[in-house]
Amino acid sequence: MKKDMTFALAFANRGFMPGELVYSARADMIKALADGGYDYIAMDAELTRYGGIETREEGLLYAKWLKEHEGEYDGVIFSMPIFADENGAIMALQDAGVPILMQAYPDEIGKMDFKHRRDAFCGKFSVTDVFTQYNVPFTVLKPHVVHPLTEKFQENLRDFAAICRVVNGMKRCNIGCIGARTTAFKTVRFDEIAMQKYGINVESFDLSELIFKVKKLSDDDQAVLGKKKRFEAYSDFSNVSEEKKNTLSKIAVVIDQYIEEYHLDAIALRCWNEMEEILRVCPCVILSELNNRGITASCEIDMCSAITMRAMALASMEPTTVLDWNNNYGDDENKVILFHCGPVPNSLMTDKGVVTSHKMFEKSDAGSGCGTCEGRIKPADITISNCQTKDGKIIVYASEARFTEDLIEQEYFGCAGVCEIPNMQDKMIRLARGGFKHHTSIGLGHMKDVLKEAFTTYLGYEWVDID
Repeated sequence: MKKDMTFALAFANRGFMPGELVYSARADMIKALADGGYDYIAMDAELTRYGGIETREEGLLYAKWLKEHEGEYDGVIFSMPIFADENGAIMALQDAGVPILMQAYPDEIGKMDFKHRRDAFCGKFSVTDVFTQYNVPFTVLKPHVVHPLTEKFQENLRDFAAICRVVNGMKRCNIGCIGARTTAFKTVRFDEIAMQKYGINVESFDLSELIFKVKKLSDDDQAVLGKKKRFEAYSDFSNVSEEKKNTLSKIAVVIDQYIEEYHLDAIALRCWNEMEEILRVCPCVILSELNNRGITASCEIDMCSAITMRAMALASMEPTTVLDWNNNYGDDENKVILFHCGPVPNSLMTDKGVVTSHKMFEKSDAGSGCGTCEGRIKPADITISNCQTKDGKIIVYASEARFTEDLIEQEYFGCAGVCEIPNMQDKMIRLARGGFKHHTSIGLGHMKDVLKEAFTTYLGYEWVDID
């Protein structure tokens, strides 16, 4: 997930403005990217006047150069050191195919003479107006004008990089659906054709095939032994028998095979109750470990949660998980216990997870539930998000919250944390009336604005504002 980001640079020019300022803008932008840890590509400055884009011919030249470097950049930064020429800009970038950040320089008090005045504040509107007319998506961030060599622009770069990761990672995405929808949960139904319209390809696997493959593996298979060793280092398996460890490792090996063979970016797994009845294990810790190494893994065949988990993992470059809206926290109307049996990655927990037996399965079928990963979720700022498919559309929400240090009694089963959500009761009503499920995806950090920009400006999702 820790992918280096590369941006293609483009610079605006306009004949009657002080074009010399374009040269200094190039140096500023290159330094800003280096300071932020990003790479760049830029067309030779000698190919156009001052190295900027003004005329249609210069725009077409830049577009040709961009096409020649397709695949080498994650986004384009269009820098406007002066009032931009809109015709050259649209010719240059109308087929960029990646997110475009519009950056305009501020004017400085005391440097408003003709030699130094930029007018980029105004020129930015000229460009964004024409891009809107051409239906070319672009990103504008606060403030309207910003110098590249400022901390505020570094914030813009971090947000833009996250937007690029989400857009580029989601517009072509493979999700593995392992098993049919759990019979009791109509809440996780989804429209596979709707997902495909948004570039999300679903590969479906019958759970019986997975079980067959698991039973063919031997305990001394090298892949199984390696997976068991990895699991023993990952979580506390001290109370798990060798037989159960072997079975869990075999399931993980088969899932890894699906991921590799079908180039899956995420999976959703039918996790009950056939695995418990036939294989006599519960696969929670397998999903936990997948999420911890950056492979989005949702339980209960919740494909929609897998979408938002994947998007937040791309945005934050951190593991994500899916949790139940599970319990009120006393009388506090802005706090909720978010819980699941064990797909939470260790990196989101206060300590290494402990592998136990699923108390719900043990109650009705003793010996069938080994594999839950119990623990507590660490305090952190988070984003909550989920989506649904409806009438051929993907409809998504996101909001921001935080896990607190509030304690949950030791006897509480599973992996859980107390989450504080501002104005939570109104949000619960909006989620209920909006037809959203009993799950929510969570990711580290506040990234609602990043998700909204990626989902609505570039990916075409429908947005529901619950705040």
